[in-house]
Amino acid sequence: MVAVTLVPDPVALIKLHVDMLQNMILSSVVSLLLVQEIHTNEKEVTEKEVTLHLLPGEQLLCEANTVLKCVQEDSCQRGIYGRLVCTDFKIAFLGDDESALDNDETQFKNKVIGENDITLHCVDQIYGVFDEKKKTLFGQLKKYPEKLIIHCKDLRVFHFCLRYTKEEEVKRIVSGIIHHTQSPKLLKRLFLFSYAAAAQNSTAADPKNHTVMFDTLKDWCWELERTKGNVKFKAVSINEGYRVCERLPAYFVVPTPLPEEDVSRFQGHGIPIWCWSCHNGCALLKMSALPKEQDDGILQVQKNFLDGIYKTIHRPPYEIVKTEDLSSNFLSLQEIQTAYSKFKQLFLIAPDFLTIFPFFSDNSTEFWDTDIKWFSLLESSSWLDIIRRCLKKAIEIAECLEAQNVNILLLEENASDLCCLISSLVQVMMDPHCRTRFGFQSLVQKEWIMGGHCFLDRCNHLRQSDKEEVPVFLLFLDCVWQLVHQHPPAFEFTETYLTVLSDSLYIPIFSTFFFNSPHQKDGNVGRESQDTQSKPLNLLTVWDWSVQFEPKAQTLLRNPLYVEKPKLDKGQRKGMHCKHQRQLSLPLTQSKSSPKRGFFREETDHLIKNLLGKRISKLINSSEELQDNFREFYESWHSKPTNYHGLLLPHIEGPEIKVWAQRYLRWIPEAQILGGGRVATMNKLLEMMEEVQCLQEKIEEKHHSQEALQAEATSLLRNSVRLSSLFPFALLQRHSSKPVLPTSGWKALGDEEDLAKREDEFVDLGDV
Repeated sequence: MVAVTLVPDPVALIKLHVDMLQNMILSSVVSLLLVQEIHTNEKEVTEKEVTLHLLPGEQLLCEANTVLKCVQEDSCQRGIYGRLVCTDFKIAFLGDDESALDNDETQFKNKVIGENDITLHCVDQIYGVFDEKKKTLFGQLKKYPEKLIIHCKDLRVFHFCLRYTKEEEVKRIVSGIIHHTQSPKLLKRLFLFSYAAAAQNSTAADPKNHTVMFDTLKDWCWELERTKGNVKFKAVSINEGYRVCERLPAYFVVPTPLPEEDVSRFQGHGIPIWCWSCHNGCALLKMSALPKEQDDGILQVQKNFLDGIYKTIHRPPYEIVKTEDLSSNFLSLQEIQTAYSKFKQLFLIAPDFLTIFPFFSDNSTEFWDTDIKWFSLLESSSWLDIIRRCLKKAIEIAECLEAQNVNILLLEENASDLCCLISSLVQVMMDPHCRTRFGFQSLVQKEWIMGGHCFLDRCNHLRQSDKEEVPVFLLFLDCVWQLVHQHPPAFEFTETYLTVLSDSLYIPIFSTFFFNSPHQKDGNVGRESQDTQSKPLNLLTVWDWSVQFEPKAQTLLRNPLYVEKPKLDKGQRKGMHCKHQRQLSLPLTQSKSSPKRGFFREETDHLIKNLLGKRISKLINSSEELQDNFREFYESWHSKPTNYHGLLLPHIEGPEIKVWAQRYLRWIPEAQILGGGRVATMNKLLEMMEEVQCLQEKIEEKHHSQEALQAEATSLLRNSVRLSSLFPFALLQRHSSKPVLPTSGWKALGDEEDLAKREDEFVDLGDV
């Protein structure tokens, strides 16, 4: 027998495809006509009742029926009609196929926020479509839109068609959403307090949460002992009850020789406050600048005050101090906000209600139009460059602490923005404890919450001033993600943990990110109230992950590839008794000896001028010498094997700083790689780990709880029907169960001429 070439009839093929397309169009038109019947004859349509789940203290404010929501999935769109509601906590859409979400496919499900829920604080911008023109909505409206578009701070975009909704319901729902998301609020009107009052008896602390909250003197003493900083520094309680300064926490750490009365002189300004101690005895400090004054007499008083601090601490055992003025020699908050505003626009791509049919259109065109110039737009936003600058600054400070054996003093106007960012990054790089989950959470508590970062203003939760909104904490998480991405085995938590932590910024049942200072929090929960009969509110902390996720979902927050520090037996401990328990392995040249000079040395005069708002010369060595030291430190470290329990430096070259895909691209189906990406590699590694664990269990004949957790995570990955590169968030993009014809389908089939010109398949019939 010989090989035979089968040549199908091109005309028959074309007819076959045309018939298929006609059937698909007919099905789509039928489904669209059903939507029109909702408007013309609502009595004949029986909507499936979907229950609105309300949290304790949550109240329904307004609602609208027969709202059409555009859903984008697998590069195509479909419409779901249902009910759009607004409560004092969230905006929620209750569709007629909500039961589809209760299957096993939605494994990573948030118990507080559903797929179609938007907390009021997560709303970024609201737009209305009037005669196919999009306009920003705010204040009182004279005319109400037929389409509503909501941009969220977690980069979701919702489109609602109000064409089939009653006019009165449209007015109520649109006015209600605008008022409760865009209008200025009072702190006491936040849902945080309503929830805490209603759930007072049901909220209990998680006994497994070992996060150090740093709200007691004991916590600070523990941290001093852990870092071996208790020799040169002391925890003070002079601000207990916030008698000295409302900006500072009740307890903090200062150099031991510093008299406590000096702390209250200028309400905590001009005082070096301890952040962290290195294994070699050097410390990372921060200081807020003294208020700028024009009066010569007050300036002289301030100078004498700083001279007094210098003389008090100008004695051994303190090393040289180098100052890093973050207010003038580093990023500005305006730069950060401007860069992020441009950056986030690259990801606010959403389904749109245009006119390929009367209702929906394929959004792939918008995605691919943006894709053509995506990298140039990304570069022009400068967001990745800002991340690079932050990481580089942290490496420079690590080099001073580790290689040069000098103290670092971070300076900022209030020491509550960039000081929090840089000091936290330095500790993540240098302290392996901060790369564990509880260690990282304790770090955020110490440097951000107790450090007085103004979350209420920086996240604009009260909508009182858009100028104060700056994503400093999100920038920190993005910098940490770069480290997690480059060195996965060094971190106990995953990128999914960082993503859900960024989402938690906008969930107002947790108090962690909804106050400007510890004083503001204590003053509003009743702890400082004179009324002894009123019981202080028990506010939830975001670190209790059981509130948001079931135990099975929480396994995705833990990194199964994390390399735990090996425990030493008693014999090994005796041999290493003289070494610090957090000894860092630094692959560098011989470190310089620590010159035991004064706390400020000759830089004191420059420091005083800087704090008084004067123009000064650079407080550090020449830029060329600094660059040489940095380059040697950086290249030497990367030239040797990584010690995941020692110093950890990121690559900061151009292509090494990447986009945090899981957070920024998770709502764009075109950006997903089904069955690919890093998650596919992780899945394979977990399967291998499970096999090894099974063999170990058979040998040892016992089971460990930690192994069971890792096996559960493997099972969760393997059972996913549609594993994608943006797992686990891509699971929320479900296959359509209704007939639909995307425009991308036409492109895939091609025109008739191309179809006729396709090469015929060669079929080898062998010996048949």
